[in-house]
Amino acid sequence: MSESVNRVALVTGGGSGMGAATCERFARDGMAVGVLDINIEGARDVAGKINAAGGRALAVEANIADRTAVNSAVDSLREHFGPVTVLVNNAALEGFCPFADLTEEQIDRMFAVNLKGIFIMTQAVLPDMEAAGWGRIVNISAYGAQLVEGYMSHYYASKGGVISLTRSMAAEFGPKGITVNSVSPGFIDTPMARRAIESGDLADPSVIYKAYPIQRLGKPEEIAAACAYFASEDAAYVTAQLLGVNGGAVG
Repeated sequence: MSESVNRVALVTGGGSGMGAATCERFARDGMAVGVLDINIEGARDVAGKINAAGGRALAVEANIADRTAVNSAVDSLREHFGPVTVLVNNAALEGFCPFADLTEEQIDRMFAVNLKGIFIMTQAVLPDMEAAGWGRIVNISAYGAQLVEGYMSHYYASKGGVISLTRSMAAEFGPKGITVNSVSPGFIDTPMARRAIESGDLADPSVIYKAYPIQRLGKPEEIAAACAYFASEDAAYVTAQLLGVNGGAVG
């Protein structure tokens, strides 16, 4: 835990699901945590839980596709805890639609959040990491970008872009002491997944994961553990990597 003391992490989409689990894990590891979410009430709930347990957390509100809002949120976090040297780009949208029916608005919105948002968030905190000569960036992609699937082409394309972007960022930032890696979740038990199941956009989970070597839904805490590894000194020589946490669905 000592290696993480005095480090400041920022997790986007931190108000629920995998983001919330990652905030809580980082706090247990000794980091101060910025819980960023467009849903400020969710972010406050997570930050409140962390602070009540003796950790350090601050809820900040921003749409990650809005540079002005992002810069304001990052400034608030710096004022409270100091420079940000750990970033988890987790916030994302999902969407289900046949390719032929996709509108430009749907495509633009998906890419604005899932891909452009990573550019904006990373540019906001990169000066802190460069000044420190140390940084950890974890981009959350998705195993769907590695599968042969339909009806989510704009989502899959955006997440495939996250994988490529991770490798490009790693090449540029490595000489500055900053690692960049990607965690690719499988079918994780999150509010987003539950909404998709309840709406009928996704099949019964057991039908999907029955084909996996590990036949269950993943847990948000298992994604958080992967993020914690990439954020640690144990991963100091690991960059440009894609870690699938998917029960063996994708090799």
